[in-house]
Amino acid sequence: MNTVREKSYAKVNLYLDVLGLKDGYHTIDSVVASINLYDSVTVTKRRDDKITVRSGGGNLYRLPEKQENNNAYKAAEAFINTFHTKGVDIFINKKIPVGGGLGGSSADVAATLKAMKKLFNIDCDLKVIADSLGSDVSYMLTGGYARLTGVGTTIEPLDIGTKLFMVIATPKTGVNSGACYKEYDKNPLPPKQDGADSLIKNLSKKSVLKGDFYNALYPAAVAINKDVEAVNGLIAALSPKAMGMSGSGSSVFGIFDSMELCLWAKEKIKSKNVTVNVVETLSLKEIESPSFFKNPFAL
Repeated sequence: MNTVREKSYAKVNLYLDVLGLKDGYHTIDSVVASINLYDSVTVTKRRDDKITVRSGGGNLYRLPEKQENNNAYKAAEAFINTFHTKGVDIFINKKIPVGGGLGGSSADVAATLKAMKKLFNIDCDLKVIADSLGSDVSYMLTGGYARLTGVGTTIEPLDIGTKLFMVIATPKTGVNSGACYKEYDKNPLPPKQDGADSLIKNLSKKSVLKGDFYNALYPAAVAINKDVEAVNGLIAALSPKAMGMSGSGSSVFGIFDSMELCLWAKEKIKSKNVTVNVVETLSLKEIESPSFFKNPFAL
């Protein structure tokens, strides 16, 4: 085997509360779900020790001037240093918007690690490496519905099969996660009581309640980037069942009853200065199944 290709699925934060600080890092309580929007990461063996990274996807993504600053490069470097393998060529076909809080960078890191594990036939637990590369990389190794606590590295898989249909609007301008948390610290919000528990309980019963979806970072994201508030208004005007912001922004999602309604919503905002994706949530079973259904709306 000389080449392995992995899909790196995006995620949405259905709920995100900031609980405090621990050793200089923010602690959170978040309910996340994978969606059928993904990058494709192709990793090929080299005969030397070099690492190269290339990308496609048009204007969605541009590699850093120095490849060493790319997170997929860092993932490959960490894997090689740990297991003493040869180098690799990495190609990322980018579909997940950058700077939108959808976990695209972490997804690419996870996909690179999984591809290299297969490529070099190494039986190992990737979590230690994953945790060293980003707070949500370990979650991205598996995906599905999950609750993330602590600094985001404590993962509780959730047995939720509820299918959520969403339209996700991402402004052309993103939000830097570090800057957003720094802004949040100026006016921190008190932690909510039992908010994540309520969302999990209702989703388990296939009930979607508008008040369950929450993101403590929304005011900070808006303070940094007013486009977040603008896309929030665009989706709110379409009367979704529920809505929210993912991660530290800038993506805002609206939940509708069907994929057809999501496509209708996309048509309403497609001419605006945003990237719009129509997606659905994926359970862990769907991600792991080799017979994963072919959805005509999958991106």
